[in-house]
Amino acid sequence: MRQLLFLLIGIYTSQFSFAQSHKKIHTDAIVIDTHNDFISTSIEKKVSFEQSLKGITHSDLKRMKQGGIDIQIFSIFCDENYGKGTAFAFANQEMDSMYAIIKRNPTKTMLVKSPADLEAAVKAGKLGCMMGVEGGHMIEDRLDYLDSLYQRGARYMTLTWNNSTEWASSAADERANANLGHPYGLNAFGEKIVQHMNALGMIVDISHVGEKTFYDAVRISKKPVIASHSCAYSLCPVPRNMTDDQIKALGKNGGVIHLNFNSGFVDSSFPAKNRAFIKKHQAEKDSLLKLNPSDFFANMRINEKYKSEIDDARPTLSQLLDHLDHIVKLIGVDHVGLGSDFDGINSSPRELNDVADMPLITKALLERGYSKTDIKKILGGNFMRVFKENQQ
Repeated sequence: MRQLLFLLIGIYTSQFSFAQSHKKIHTDAIVIDTHNDFISTSIEKKVSFEQSLKGITHSDLKRMKQGGIDIQIFSIFCDENYGKGTAFAFANQEMDSMYAIIKRNPTKTMLVKSPADLEAAVKAGKLGCMMGVEGGHMIEDRLDYLDSLYQRGARYMTLTWNNSTEWASSAADERANANLGHPYGLNAFGEKIVQHMNALGMIVDISHVGEKTFYDAVRISKKPVIASHSCAYSLCPVPRNMTDDQIKALGKNGGVIHLNFNSGFVDSSFPAKNRAFIKKHQAEKDSLLKLNPSDFFANMRINEKYKSEIDDARPTLSQLLDHLDHIVKLIGVDHVGLGSDFDGINSSPRELNDVADMPLITKALLERGYSKTDIKKILGGNFMRVFKENQQ
């Protein structure tokens, strides 16, 4: 009986020690999430970052703290319905929202524009707020607009969203063989934009771009690029994920691919399940499209309203980390990070319901045998390297 008691005490002690270990590693690490769409969501839902928004959004200030997030890159985003005359203005409106959040919470947040700012935010225990422009259409084909967004704090730009620009083709359009009226990839002006971003110190983000655009970008860029929120195509073949050859090319460039938590990019069986779910509610979706012609937002609303129906189809955290393992095997642990896409996605792995659940990733990485050093690279160290190299 005593032996059994000692065995049970030993198991409990070991489990407690492991739990303490993963929490300490997560706390000690600089945790950076390279993509979160709270700004767009907050404008649409008319909510504030300081509110308790559990069950309404994936993110709020309190849950960021609970999740141990040190640096959050907030997406500056508008969809394809914005173009010349509207897109740049909306980007600035979202930046105004970011500035307002920081102004309201000066003891808890600060704007990060440089690696020195990043280190200062971590040292002060404040949430470091960075911005990334999600879609080259927001510069409206103007370099001075690019300069303006950089001056206001944008530190990466995703060359395209799902919609192509006059100078770059998107993954969605390339895979659909869309007739853009110009060749796929970067044209001369697109190459100039990449070069100008290098000169500014603005990171080139290749999530969402087509393969031709991707290869043009890594050829032109003299600095490491990132995929701010993408996964591996060989594990989940959707247009937004990266092929093994793309991942290898990104590794040679010195860049980092940050894992997207979107269920549809994690599990190859999820898109079919999601299509069946949307089809079931097609009439309601059609009504939503009459109010707002964005397919993206209509799907978001349907998923939110009928959340319990789609929850069973969600992948696991283990499936998400299979993508990480795959990338590490291809190009090493120095080239992978986290780009959740929280508040911009309809569904995430079952264990990752919101930003407060981020420590579970550290726990799972430990269970998979990743070292403390490697975990710190994945959680934020790899992005910090790319940020510094782009700012030099």
